[in-house]
Amino acid sequence: MSQIEEVIERLCPDGVPYETLRTVAQISGRNIQPSAMGDATVTVYSLPAFDNNRTAERLIGSDVGSAKTALAHPTVLVAKLNPHIPRVWKLASIPNNSYSSPEFFPLVPDPNRLDLGFLYYFISTQLGKLASTVTGSTNSHKRLHREDFLGLRIPVPPLEVQHEIVKILDTFTDLEAELEAELEARRQQYHYCQRLLLSSKVSRSVPLTLGDIGKVSMCKRVFKSQTSEEGEVPFFKIGTFGEQANSFISRELFENYRMNYPFPKKGDVLISAAGTIGKSITYDGAPAYFQDSNIVWIDNNEKIVKNSYLRYWYRTVSWTTDGSIIRRLYNDQIRRTKILIPPIAEQERIVSILDTFDALVNDLNSGLPAELNARRQQYEYYRDKLLTFKELKS
Repeated sequence: MSQIEEVIERLCPDGVPYETLRTVAQISGRNIQPSAMGDATVTVYSLPAFDNNRTAERLIGSDVGSAKTALAHPTVLVAKLNPHIPRVWKLASIPNNSYSSPEFFPLVPDPNRLDLGFLYYFISTQLGKLASTVTGSTNSHKRLHREDFLGLRIPVPPLEVQHEIVKILDTFTDLEAELEAELEARRQQYHYCQRLLLSSKVSRSVPLTLGDIGKVSMCKRVFKSQTSEEGEVPFFKIGTFGEQANSFISRELFENYRMNYPFPKKGDVLISAAGTIGKSITYDGAPAYFQDSNIVWIDNNEKIVKNSYLRYWYRTVSWTTDGSIIRRLYNDQIRRTKILIPPIAEQERIVSILDTFDALVNDLNSGLPAELNARRQQYEYYRDKLLTFKELKS
């Protein structure tokens, strides 16, 4: 940081001028119909590409389907239409025959005033401010307006300062990309090991059904009149299973039902039998109640199969449902589901391996997700710090 501070002190000790975007950059490009593109291969940048982490789509011009904006210069694309208002994307190089969808403002900086990377990083700090200017009666009609966007004020330090800032922030971005790539590689490795360890290749595994290892159980039915929006004990319905409860029952009802009717033990693995079929959550023992028939569990004997092993097994199951419009997993379908059960010692070994992988790729307090989160926070801190300047008094 000392080097950039020295550069700022040398080149702009009293602050920097602030300009509106329209004075240092322009929305560039012209709309072209597919009929004018011919049969050449074209590169199309669109929001679906954003969503799927693709750089762009390669299409035949005549197959594009609607007018696109021709891109000719390095640009910053800013989403102006839902579902991502705003969102920013930097294109440092533009392939021949490149176009963007009408979902974007393609913003080209004045190279004598503004570095492309500096523009990209600055706009990324202003997304909240830009979002506050969005208008529209419904989500499908909400948009960021051109004049609001071009009226955004941006600091314009000397180009040497901009280049140094971009160099620092690019380093943070590269480190984050490396961590993301490593995390994805570890996830693939984890899924491979999970499939392998729980497959028939495991020695001495006994093929059984879930019905062989325990009874399909569920909580006693709770009626809507017995619930409230506030209360003492969370009541999880299928729509809130594994998330935040929005319904509650009284402590008295909870204790009555817990003591007199089926109720999961701490460590039992709950399964969603409707909605997201087969979603599984380990019951942590805290006071909570679960919607009958929609959330069930196997009352298994842990001398035969450990809950910790069962939790991982459920992640590999292809559940057979009734095929109706509203998908449901019935008890007999659960009972018929096949499972391979190795000896307890082998189950514990498998769980130990998978727990290590799970913590590495999913634990937000440790492993790669925690490191990635720390890097993102560090990047955002320095990005905001580096892009905040005292305004030069005229």
